Amino acid sequence: MRPSVLFVCMGNICRSPLAEAAFRQEAQRRGLEIEVDSAGTGGWHAGDSPDRRAQAVARRHGVEIGRYKARQVKLEDFRRFTHIVALDRDNLADLTALRPSDATAELMLLLDTVEGRRGKSVADPYYGDDAGFNVTWSDAVAGAKGLVERIEANL
Repeated sequence: MRPSVLFVCMGNICRSPLAEAAFRQEAQRRGLEIEVDSAGTGGWHAGDSPDRRAQAVARRHGVEIGRYKARQVKLEDFRRFTHIVALDRDNLADLTALRPSDATAELMLLLDTVEGRRGKSVADPYYGDDAGFNVTWSDAVAGAKGLVERIEANL
């Protein structure tokens, strides 16, 4: 099965779109063809574009995410994707509880792929200022690099 990754945060307007963008950028840089998407455990932002601050930080790093649209995780995602990557422990717990018995996707935290960060969450920048989005982008980039390396090692 061709690798595919779904990044998941709470509302799918901040962290998971940034992780999706960072991963797409890293996979493309390394020539890895892979299906990538993002979603939220909650559906209250469904259909919305990413937070304007997330769009701004992505744009500063050469990635346009304004056309991304938030969506909620679906049960079929657990069979459609090979990897479902949570951005924090709370969402990982929600995904674990939601996971159907016939799921095939591996569940993990994004920062599990970063040396010294295993089990750590990417901080939610939503209620903070613009600087928090820079931190989230840095974590997303570090996690994307580690995840691409992990996937390539298993091809």
